[in-house]
Amino acid sequence: MDKPDPQFTGDIVIFGILGDLGRRKLLPALFQLDAAKLIHTDCRIIGAAIDELSVDSFEQQIRENLKTFIPEEIDDSSINRFIQRFSYQQLDFTNINAFDLLAKLVNQNSSTRIYYFSTPPSIYGDICNGLNSAQLISENDRVVIEKPIGNCLKSSQIINEQVSRFFDENQIYRIDHYLGKETVLNLLVLRFANSLFTTNWDRNCIDHVQITIAESVGIEGRWGFYDKAGQMRDMVQNHLLQILSLLAMEPPASLNANSIRDEKLKVLKALRPINRLNINEKTVRGQYTSGYLDGKPVPGYQSEEDATINSSTETFVAIKAEIDNWRWSGVPFYLRTGKRMPVKQSEVVVQFKQQPHNIFKDNYNKLPANKLTIRLQPDEGVELQMMNKIPGISPQMNIQQNTLDLNFSDAYHNKRVIEAYERLLLEVINGNQSLFVRRDEVEAAWQWTDSIIDAWQMTNDLPEGYAAGTWGPVSSFSLIARDDRHWVK
Repeated sequence: MDKPDPQFTGDIVIFGILGDLGRRKLLPALFQLDAAKLIHTDCRIIGAAIDELSVDSFEQQIRENLKTFIPEEIDDSSINRFIQRFSYQQLDFTNINAFDLLAKLVNQNSSTRIYYFSTPPSIYGDICNGLNSAQLISENDRVVIEKPIGNCLKSSQIINEQVSRFFDENQIYRIDHYLGKETVLNLLVLRFANSLFTTNWDRNCIDHVQITIAESVGIEGRWGFYDKAGQMRDMVQNHLLQILSLLAMEPPASLNANSIRDEKLKVLKALRPINRLNINEKTVRGQYTSGYLDGKPVPGYQSEEDATINSSTETFVAIKAEIDNWRWSGVPFYLRTGKRMPVKQSEVVVQFKQQPHNIFKDNYNKLPANKLTIRLQPDEGVELQMMNKIPGISPQMNIQQNTLDLNFSDAYHNKRVIEAYERLLLEVINGNQSLFVRRDEVEAAWQWTDSIIDAWQMTNDLPEGYAAGTWGPVSSFSLIARDDRHWVK
């Protein structure tokens, strides 16, 4: 990982430190950075939440969360050192006057501070107003906000405007944790550091691309949030389009943040619109019904805790996306994501075209095309499926299909695979925006997904049911089968 920024000695203020994200991801990530000595010794962390807690109670919560959410063994001395960085402030984020209490804790002499909004986007504006009222914003401060921002283009623009009133674009870090995953980062290296792929990464060599993010979990008590969002807003607009843009973008001029984001934006703007005229042939949406996972019965979506009967929210989406530019003309990108799938799995499959002529037909009637699989989780790595000669002497040339497998855990067994939030928090500390999403990217993604959502609403069709523990509605298989292709799984 990168060296710590010697210039950053300021405070990190986390609003919503006791929320699910703070407990599961942010505290463990900051602990690992501290353990690796990647945070300056003078840097302090201030947790803010609405709960009234004593110092001892807050410190005990940190201990319990670290031991719960960090899989490896950690010693008490490391935890004690980490806790020494912390202060806690009980704070009502909607009360502008309450931020004067925070001002007493924050280092006023620091040239740079980091504010992390681990809260619902609906109160980003309240936090900004409070910080401004307490004179806690300078031109050097950085603010981290979580995606998805809003639930449509208009609401996204409103929230971004609320933040942009107080922070310039070069101060805003819109976080998408998929951009911090090692295998997603490796897409840049795979594509642009290997001539094997750089020169064959276009419509002349690639038949199609599949992007699948499958979740085995259901709603997990998040009905209130999820039923308003659905899989399209929660996953497609948020994560899948970022992966697609990295896969399809042109080579950036450099690793400079804006060079990369400029190229990603061009892909999003080149996506062929999906609207009421082509919605049925380009998309499938589903909703899981009761079924079995790991041999155990699980409820359907409308039978989950706090569920609303007759909800039409989608828990599964499949899309045939097309990019209207020279590189990708005629190459479909099939996107698929859903809840209550058989396994938790995220992967990209790049299916190359078949050889135009087969000189091995006496032994192998039809040569399979090469296939590149990029596993994002759970076993991060890269596989290349290719043909190889079977060793030995025989009257004819015997060949078979083999897989070259680069498993990150096996290849780098002495190195711990870095969690996404560790990488992203370190990039914020170092002031590097390359792995964060620019406002115009967010708006371009919303514009494309809004058109699909609007078309679904106009057709008034209900999501197609699929049993929990299966790979989605029958129509999702038809979506790709119409093009004489099939999902890898």
